[in-house]
Amino acid sequence: MKTPPGASSRTKCSRELRSFCAFSCPRAKQPTCTAWFPQQEHPSENGPQMPGRDSPAASTMQVLLLTSAEDLDCTPGFQQKVFHINQPAEFIEDQSILNLTFSDCKGNDKLRYEVSSPYFKVNSDGGLVALRNITAVGKTLFVHARTPHAEDMAELVIVGGKDIQGSLQDIFKFARTSPVPRQKRSIVVSPILIPENQRQPFPRDVGKVVDSDRPERSKFRLTGKGVDQEPKGIFRINENTGSVSVTRTLDREVIAVYQLFVETTDVNGKTLEGPVPLEVIVIDQNDNRPIFREGPYIGHVMEGSPTGTTVMRMTAFDADDPATDNALLRYNIRQQTPDKPSPNMFYIDPEKGDIVTVVSPALLDRETLENPKYELIIEAQDMAGLDVGLTGTATATIMIDDKNDHSPKFTKKEFQATVEEGAVGVIVNLTVEDKDDPTTGAWRAAYTIINGNPGQSFEIHTNPQTNEGMLSVVKPLDYEISAFHTLLIKVENEDPLVPDVSYGPSSTATVHITVLDVNEGPVFYPDPMMVTRQEDLSVGSVLLTVNATDPDSLQHQTIRYSVYKDPAGWLNINPINGTVDTTAVLDRESPFVDNSVYTALFLAIDSGNPPATGTGTLLITLEDVNDNAPFIYPTVAEVCDDAKNLSVVILGASDKDLHPNTDPFKFEIHKQAVPDKVWKISKINNTHALVSLLQNLNKANYNLPIMVTDSGKPPMTNITDLRVQVCSCRNSKVDCNAAGALRFSLPSVLLLSLFSLACL
Repeated sequence: MKTPPGASSRTKCSRELRSFCAFSCPRAKQPTCTAWFPQQEHPSENGPQMPGRDSPAASTMQVLLLTSAEDLDCTPGFQQKVFHINQPAEFIEDQSILNLTFSDCKGNDKLRYEVSSPYFKVNSDGGLVALRNITAVGKTLFVHARTPHAEDMAELVIVGGKDIQGSLQDIFKFARTSPVPRQKRSIVVSPILIPENQRQPFPRDVGKVVDSDRPERSKFRLTGKGVDQEPKGIFRINENTGSVSVTRTLDREVIAVYQLFVETTDVNGKTLEGPVPLEVIVIDQNDNRPIFREGPYIGHVMEGSPTGTTVMRMTAFDADDPATDNALLRYNIRQQTPDKPSPNMFYIDPEKGDIVTVVSPALLDRETLENPKYELIIEAQDMAGLDVGLTGTATATIMIDDKNDHSPKFTKKEFQATVEEGAVGVIVNLTVEDKDDPTTGAWRAAYTIINGNPGQSFEIHTNPQTNEGMLSVVKPLDYEISAFHTLLIKVENEDPLVPDVSYGPSSTATVHITVLDVNEGPVFYPDPMMVTRQEDLSVGSVLLTVNATDPDSLQHQTIRYSVYKDPAGWLNINPINGTVDTTAVLDRESPFVDNSVYTALFLAIDSGNPPATGTGTLLITLEDVNDNAPFIYPTVAEVCDDAKNLSVVILGASDKDLHPNTDPFKFEIHKQAVPDKVWKISKINNTHALVSLLQNLNKANYNLPIMVTDSGKPPMTNITDLRVQVCSCRNSKVDCNAAGALRFSLPSVLLLSLFSLACL
């Protein structure tokens, strides 16, 4: 490259010259830069001088970077981050302002520039030019460069420029914690962009803070998260020069933006100006592989589905910056197993991750496939699928689901079955074939009897394991009524058939059933048999004649009768004609009688070989007669010899018979054996009476005959002795020793008697 007229010759890059050179010198072992300026009237003897703040030459300053061949360690990004230039009288349209040098270390393919001001652009060769004549652009311009492999930002500080609204956040959409109003200050800061995962050496300079009006001996101070707040010590600032350095490798996925603050202080640490926000933005590097996090991935597609049917979606996650190609994923199918009938049964949308079918519906036939399950190895690659991108894989399992495109068919047109009359249960299993998936309703069979079952004697159910139709007899068949039955059975699937498939003749079958004759037991009619008789029926009385018939009408058998169960032993049956008579007096009050009903069982035995037996039940309802005399309770009582209350006891009466052969009862004292002037009995109600004394008696035992009579016709009477003990009652002590062994006080007897009365 030729040096323009009036420019200085190549010189070593000095500390003072670096801020005007379009590169960062420390990256080269022997970096050199050439700077030229418009011809000056009195050039310095020591080479080119830096233009002053008011020098118009600053507006046309151009800087070229000549990197030595020894600079083999390439760092992606701008080779210089910050430029300073005096505000010219006017920026001229299409006149080069400066040259920017950016490299992604991979050829700068698809390099794009963005400028924070709409009045400037950067040409493809890196030259910054104005789009029209401009007199004022503000204090700062930012230039953002980006390729698929790297991105970076450079700052152009316009010394003497007017403050015009506009921010890095507005132009490049970098997030800030909170908006910071612009204010007049001498501290000039610009965002620092640092690639993550930088290697040694550390610390390394990453930016610089400028204070054009900083007093002598003042110092810069840096604070914030990453400096004096956790994580501490990541950044530091040269308190004299304002150079900001990073001390170790950064990870964007841990912290993407650091919000720092810069201020100037005097020698005593007192703040002179600031704090001013300084934003450190960590530039993403492609250091995270795509990950499939939502597995297992299982998809289903119906057989015969049209080409292009979506099966499922596979999406991966990349922890890199979603705004860069580092997290821009592309998908592809690495492997398909099995690879029949086509090695490319499916396609995946490279951007969305949708897996779709690409074969014709005829090839997607579950019944002809070698295996209805396919496994796909899906790969996700970042960097938009470029070869340099990182990859991650996952397995997608795709099931070819069955649809009901095959009707079930009986294996035979006719089935045979035999069943003994009177028997129930399964008599034959009907077998069918179906090519559909055995785990679905397209295979499971549903059977229906469509003819030959008017009495609903047969039912058919599906065996869930074998899919067979189990034909059963649910109502016993009678050989004498019909020895043969013919059923027409239809089979269908639980799921409906697809429209182009229908049930054919093979979906119906005939079942021929032969009923075998067996020797059936005689049947009593009616059963149970019921009669009503009085309980005092005389011995030998005929109750009824039972009737049993043999269902085997074609065999002409004879029947004999016998008693099967007769708990009280009251009955007898004639074995030939079935006449039942009594062998004892029937008693309604017998413990073998339940609620006035006596139950007996009889057998009818035919003359078959072997003989068959039938059982009949006889229920005898017994009518009550007054055959039980009433009885009294209690039969013992006590009374004190000096009692003022001469009541002795309350008597109750009971009767085993039924009304009207029971109460009201009549209570009397058998006066033939007892003096009239001593005892008295008084009626309380229909079932109770009070026994009392007319005078006190000496201590002794007395027997009082009580006569009780029921209301039956004719009535029945019972005489029972009431034993009354007259005791000595002194000082709350009752002494009945002289009166006998029983020791019940009169109050106790009265209380018990009243309790009994209350319970009736």
